[in-house]
Formats: sequence, C-alpha cells, structure tokens
Amino acid sequence: MLVRLLYVSRAVDPDTSHAIESILAAARRNNLHNGITGILCYGGGIFLQAIEGGRGAVNRLYKQIIEDPRHKDVELLLYEEISERRFGGWTMGQVNLTKLNTSIVLKYSERPEFDPYSVSGKVSLALLEELMATASIIGRV
Repeated sequence: MLVRLLYVSRAVDPDTSHAIESILAAARRNNLHNGITGILCYGGGIFLQAIEGGRGAVNRLYKQIIEDPRHKDVELLLYEEISERRFGGWTMGQVNLTKLNTSIVLKYSERPEFDPYSVSGKVSLALLEELMATASIIGRV
C-alpha cells in the first residue's frame, strides 16, 4: 500500500547549506533501495518535505526524521493512502527557492512568505505540486 506523508520542521542551525546537502545525499543514497520518492523544500529556516512509498518504509523514515538533530518543531501536515505517486520521478527532488515567485506563495497563503506552519497540509501539497509544474525543482535524482 502506498502512502504520502507531508511534514514541516525548522532547521536547528541557521547555516543549513551543509545540512541540506547531507539530507539530500542520504535520501538519494537510501530512498531508491527503500522504494521512497519525494521532494524537499527549504526556505527561511523551514523544511517542507513530501515522502511517498510503502506504508512501513515511510513510517520508518518519518521516525528517523523526527529523531534527526538537524530538525526541531517537526509537525505532520498530511498522511494519506494514495493510488499513485506524485513525486515518483525523484528519489528526492529539491525545490530551488531562489527562483520562487512570491505570487505563487501568495496564491496559497495570507502573506507572500513561505510558511507551511500557517496553512493546511493540502495547501502545502498544492504549493509543492505547483512548484513542480513550474520547473522550480532541481536535483532530479
């Protein structure tokens, strides 16, 4: 059974370039073997990640994420059974927020600032899907 999990967290270290690279490297190394696909978005000290795969594999990965010392304030935004993957092309895609158009963010929230804590999981998922559709995703590995 396939599931999709969406969570948000805050970076512990304000200089997250190394943390992002290590998260992506580990995801790209391990996810294919575990049948996990997804996307990671980072901006303003906030991580937003969608993970798709078998229920057991996704649950185990989320437990590791909760225990990861690079994150704090981890909140589950969405957990659902799915019939197909939306991010199946990436072992872990990465949203390039340097190209983020604030009008896209404003479409889904009250203010033009990236803050998944202030919107629903469905809204955050819609934002990720739009970013995917507008080619704002890098690291298609």
